[in-house]
Amino acid sequence: MRNSWWGVLFLVVIGGLIYLLDAVLMPFIAGMILAYLADPLANRFQRWGMNRPLAVSSVFLVLLIVLVVSLLILIPLLVQQLKQLGEAIPGIFTWVESTLAPQVQVWTGYDLTAELTNARETLVENWRDAGGYLAQALGQIGRSGMAFASWITYVALIPVVTFYLLLDWNRLLTNIGNLVPRQWTSDTFRLARRCDEVLSSFLRGQLLVMMCLGIIYAVGLTLMGLNFGLLIGVVSGLVSIVPFLGFIVGLIIAVVVALFQFGTWWGVVGVIAVFSVGQIAESVVLQPKLLGDKIGLHPVAVIFAVLAGGSLFGLTGVLLALPVAAVILVLLKEVKIRYQDSELYNDRRTKILEDSSSHYDERGHHDERESP
Repeated sequence: MRNSWWGVLFLVVIGGLIYLLDAVLMPFIAGMILAYLADPLANRFQRWGMNRPLAVSSVFLVLLIVLVVSLLILIPLLVQQLKQLGEAIPGIFTWVESTLAPQVQVWTGYDLTAELTNARETLVENWRDAGGYLAQALGQIGRSGMAFASWITYVALIPVVTFYLLLDWNRLLTNIGNLVPRQWTSDTFRLARRCDEVLSSFLRGQLLVMMCLGIIYAVGLTLMGLNFGLLIGVVSGLVSIVPFLGFIVGLIIAVVVALFQFGTWWGVVGVIAVFSVGQIAESVVLQPKLLGDKIGLHPVAVIFAVLAGGSLFGLTGVLLALPVAAVILVLLKEVKIRYQDSELYNDRRTKILEDSSSHYDERGHHDERESP
């Protein structure tokens, strides 16, 4: 009982420190998550004959190449398409009011005109407010040079922290394992392996699935000539952090753009074909190869964890949300298993009922041969 209270006190102290050191902890937690994600790649380089420092340096070289390629190719295209989207929004509203809304009214009897007017007014108002907020934020940054310098310092610390944590990752895990009380070693290591399975299946597997789906959607929509195809594909891939949500959001947006651009149902058929290919690839190739049969985090748990973490601890809470949710999931499963093995669940009366049921044959009649 005393050990349980020590555990509760430890969790309270950790939660208090996270709350008080929110901004300071951000680069360290981000670096820890990145080191956890990159550790399998570093281990693979080690198996190829590299020592640990060279393996970690190779990982950073790969990440640097990916970042540079993204900045040189992907970012300018996304910025261009965002600019084109801003210029096309008035025309999209006009097309919806003049073409889509009357057709929807014919099909369903529902008039979209009033809602579209309100949506346009809200968009214009928020667009102006967004400009004002941006100017205010830039002015605040200019007046508070110290805060801006601190923010830049925190961001610059992330790769440094990631490098040193990744360099000593195996040694760090060993040292933490040596601090666990010997009577808890078996249960702690077993639960830690389960937490690693849940986290790896989500953080590593789901992130790779998101990236692959984003590429499939972006390339497919761009090849069929759809405007903003790259932007829609990237957004769909990012939203795919919640399974099927990226498919639904991307399909709706792409169908509306296809109707506006092509004006025929053949464009809609092409969009559906692209997203169908993505779903088939996810079900047949991506999920089995990248996730396997591991049980990751439930989509509802992901949404709740991110929102709750952000509300309680800000950006640090968002970074900690998924690892903490994975640990809680594993602990809840452990509590369920122990509860089902306890005397509270397996009452002696249940044992008596099970023994008495054995006196009945398969047809439900009492076996007279066993009666006294």
